[in-house]
Formats: sequence, structure tokens, C-alpha cells
Amino acid sequence: MRLGIGGPKTFDAVRCETRVPMEVGVHISGHGALPGTETTFTENISSRGARVLSTRRWKINDRMMVTAFAGSFQCVARVAYCHTVPQAGFAVGLEFVEPSGGWIVGSGFPR
Repeated sequence: MRLGIGGPKTFDAVRCETRVPMEVGVHISGHGALPGTETTFTENISSRGARVLSTRRWKINDRMMVTAFAGSFQCVARVAYCHTVPQAGFAVGLEFVEPSGGWIVGSGFPR
């Protein structure tokens, strides 16, 4: 099995960076069964990933496009996990595969 960004994973890898609690508005798209763009927000972020809330159930290793409302951040992300959140939908753990830009103008986070 290949480890690292973009490689398929069947287990939870040890996180090497601390996530920062940060609510950032994002658009996510790329769901295979439910096309279209969903407007949601992050719960936390790091330079390598984020946790977002979604109304859709995602499968591990699905790819989605993430674009922030503010700043220039956009990326293709890999779904690392998708947990049910009662009365809220799903919490989706993401690994950034091809990030570009910053979350907030001038923040430089993530790069």
C-alpha cells in the first residue's frame, strides 16, 4: 500500500499536524450520486486537511472540490472519513490533494 497524499488508504493514518478550530464557509462538489454544489462550513483546518459538515454521505477515498468563500483557497480533497452527526448530517474528514491559495487573504494558511 502506498502512503502519502493521494494514495488510497483503508485505515486512519496518524495525524501529524494539529487541526485549528476554524469555521470557514466553503462550497463542496463532486458527489457521484448527488451532483451539484453544497454550501457548508469547516469545523477545523490544518495545512493538510479539514473537517467539513455535509448533508450528503460520502465514501472513503471519494474526491471532492473545496472552494472557500473568502480568500483564494481551492483544492481537490480526498475523503478520509464520513461520520454521522445526529440532526446535522455528516462530518467529513478531508485530506487536501491539490491545494492552492490561502483560506483568508494574507493568512497564508494553508499553503
